[in-house]
Amino acid sequence: MYQTNATEVTEFVFLGLSSSSELQPVLFFLFLVLCLLTILGNGLIIITVTSDRHLRSAPMYFLLCNLSFQDLCYSTVTVPKMLSHLVTHHKTISFQGCVAQMLFLHFTGSTEIFILTIMVYDRYIAICQPLHYELIMSQCTCWVLAGISVLGGVIHSITQVVLILHLPFCGSNELDNFCCDIPQVIKLACTNTFAVGLLMVSNSGLVTLLCFIVLRISCTVLLVRIRNHLAEGKSKALSTCASHLIVVTLVFLPCVYIYARSFKTFPADKLVSILYAIITLILNPLIYTIYTLRNAEMKNAIRSTWNYSI
Repeated sequence: MYQTNATEVTEFVFLGLSSSSELQPVLFFLFLVLCLLTILGNGLIIITVTSDRHLRSAPMYFLLCNLSFQDLCYSTVTVPKMLSHLVTHHKTISFQGCVAQMLFLHFTGSTEIFILTIMVYDRYIAICQPLHYELIMSQCTCWVLAGISVLGGVIHSITQVVLILHLPFCGSNELDNFCCDIPQVIKLACTNTFAVGLLMVSNSGLVTLLCFIVLRISCTVLLVRIRNHLAEGKSKALSTCASHLIVVTLVFLPCVYIYARSFKTFPADKLVSILYAIITLILNPLIYTIYTLRNAEMKNAIRSTWNYSI
């Protein structure tokens, strides 16, 4: 059995996004702008939905607001530390800080995946059982589903971190990444990690892969069912399903690549991590804003919120 008191590493050193001193300021401003756009896009959705009673009680917008909140939380886990490392030479994080970062990283990430799954279920009920939609997706049901997604995120993240805490770290402390994540950290353990790695893959990778397959099948079924709707309803439903499909693909494919395989190093690892951690966050609110702005109710809510604020 692994002994936690065998751990001698007290901090980890990030190798970061680039070793070029000329490129780091450019990356800093680039990711700072992306971070601000993420806050702006998600903040717009959250403020608009919470300020309008009708949107707040609508399941689709309630879940969208929860997704935007998780995006904001996810960005605060990794981006601030990464930005500080781009402008300083001190690119380290304590062992406890690394564990905390992995805990919140997997909590927010897995909760977001569960919410996306619930959103596809919500659209399925709205399109396939419209007469029973309000009964099935009541406000109480939405709160329960949101709570279950958070609980699932807590269980998943704690399970991952507990496995890491039982590993001894007594050798190299360099992480070839800009944040602490399990695939990179587990490689630094000075013991055989095959069994732990297998548990990690089954916990993160297999679950993510199965969710992705189910969601892709569900979206395909919805698109087939939409063919039987009237032209106006078809356009609205198609735009909503298209936005879900794009975001699901952007979120799940990097997850499957990172976690649903053996924890070996590949040239594209860092690029995929950047895509998943940063680019996806700015695309999520952008895509959903584009598609929800086609709805008159969302446009009126944004207009009312803006007029009230000024």
